[in-house]
Amino acid sequence: MNLLVTLDSKYIRPLKVMLVSLFINNPGEYFRIYLMHSSIKDDEVADIERFVRGYGQELFVVKIDGGCFRNAPVVLNYPKEMYYRLLACKFLPGDLDRILYLDPDILVINPLRELYETDLDGYLYAAAYHNVLAVKEINRIRLYPYKIDAYFNSGVLLMNLELQRKLVDEKVIYDFIEKNRLKLILPDQDIINTLYSKQIKCLDEKLYNYDTRYYNYYRIISNNICDMDYIMRNTVILHFCGKRKPWHKGYSGKFHSLYKHYESKALP
Repeated sequence: MNLLVTLDSKYIRPLKVMLVSLFINNPGEYFRIYLMHSSIKDDEVADIERFVRGYGQELFVVKIDGGCFRNAPVVLNYPKEMYYRLLACKFLPGDLDRILYLDPDILVINPLRELYETDLDGYLYAAAYHNVLAVKEINRIRLYPYKIDAYFNSGVLLMNLELQRKLVDEKVIYDFIEKNRLKLILPDQDIINTLYSKQIKCLDEKLYNYDTRYYNYYRIISNNICDMDYIMRNTVILHFCGKRKPWHKGYSGKFHSLYKHYESKALP
């Protein structure tokens, strides 16, 4: 399976935790990890490569010119590298037909194979949206006049690289950023939703992009089906969305202990 990560040095430690959860819970799978960056130091890259190789997997480094997206807005804790997934089809080897992008603030707690093999015929991406009414309405208003039926989360993106090479126009993306820079709060996510939402295949958020902030909400709307036992047996990807992260001091979210379990294996 081809996996893509885009990050700077601040996210190396969370990346290792995510990768450990991925490797442990996908026994027998071979992963080609593509690391896309513009500023990670050579010794840090070498450390990541040793880490990945230690699990019998392979790392491919894609160094992006620092001028790429140089003038694009950077917000809060989101580094410039977040934009690179928008043009992954340009930067990655031409013989790759699909790749799964994962944010580093993720745990993979069950096998990925079924997600990776999702039929993408006619779609640029497969992704999930978080079905919380307030979130949907805020984003509809914020991104007006662009019509958004569902606001997809870009932290888990299955990419149809073959189709993207035909349809994704670099100039359109740059022009959109320049025209809407004051509107972009979650920049790469806003761009994907406004430009390509009609060409995104919808995934089940409870399985493939479970927002750990909403445990009680998921449980209530599923009539208590989506409890902790269900999650541990069925959910593939836990996503620690939002500003508060499980590696921050003082974090006390529902899945904090689980995160610490994988953190102890990745960062002894």
